[in-house]
Order: sequence, then structure tokens, then C-alpha cells
Amino acid sequence: MSRLPLRTIDDAPEAARAGLRTALANNGYLPNLVRLLANAPAALEAYQTVSAINARAGLSLAEREAVQITAAATHGCGFCVAGHTAIATKKVGLSSDAIDALRTQAAGPDARLNAVADFTHAVIRGRGAVGDDELQAFQAAGFSDANALEVVLGVSLATLCNFANNLGQPALNPELEAYRWPSAVAAAE
Repeated sequence: MSRLPLRTIDDAPEAARAGLRTALANNGYLPNLVRLLANAPAALEAYQTVSAINARAGLSLAEREAVQITAAATHGCGFCVAGHTAIATKKVGLSSDAIDALRTQAAGPDARLNAVADFTHAVIRGRGAVGDDELQAFQAAGFSDANALEVVLGVSLATLCNFANNLGQPALNPELEAYRWPSAVAAAE
């Protein structure tokens, strides 16, 4: 059971209703993360605005999803791991081996995604103060200075979502059940 209310379009604060309608139109259902964020219309607006900005980043969708899955696994957010696994599977077409590697924070079959995951870990671990060797390894994998800052952007988006979910503890939507993160089940028991 969620620790904070999961709002609907009908009972959400007026300032959050348009954001909920957009989420429903985009997903075909209301993700519980969005319903949770609707308690604070500014938080929902920040999530949707930063998500739209992040979508324009120079990192590919696969690379952006690698940031999101890596951050969610690092922050212990089962909801976000499941949600971004669904995107990585359905929209990106990542292999199950690549997704499993991101979810378990292990090296996977794609060197470029490994570089993104490693750099994401470094950004989170160092709170942005990555070592010269970590930045150089990311750049040696073919990424630019702009891409390094886009990883920070992705981590900022993930932090909002991961921390909101960890605070509110919403149930996983049935639409995401097939992508449930086993580590989240173990942590909940």
C-alpha cells in the first residue's frame, strides 16, 4: 500500500490534472509514480518538464534508458527499474542480456552501454565529482563533454523519480508487473 495518496484526475489538485491527462494519453494508463507526484503539482511538472528536456539530449534512447535503469538500481527503486525495463524492452529493443546487466549492475554485451552505466555509477557515487580517469574512460568510449553533462541530467531526473517512489512506496502498476525487478521483491520482504 502506498504511503502517500495515489491521485486520480478527479481527486488531484487542479494544477496537477493536466499533467495526469498527458500521462494517461502517453501511457494508456496512469503510472503510480505520476499519481504519487500529483500530490505536489510542482513535482509532477518538474518530472514532466525534465523528462521532455532529457528526451532531446544527444544520448540515444538506449543510452538514456541505461542511465535510468542504472540510477534506479543504484537507488533501490524497483518501480523505476521496472518502468525503464519496459521502455528498454518495448521502445528500444534492448536484448534481455543487456537489460539484465543494467539491472544487476554488471558488465553487459554492449560496450557503449557499459560505459554509460559505469559513468552513471561514478556520477552518483561521487555526487558529480568523478575522477579524471572515469571521465576519460567515458570519453574514450566515444562520448562528448555534452554527453557527460547529459548523464548528470539523466541522474537528476532519476533521482526525483527514485526518491519520490522510495518515499511514497506505491505499488507497481499491473502494466509493469512483467518487468518487476527481483531485487525489489527481496528488499520488500
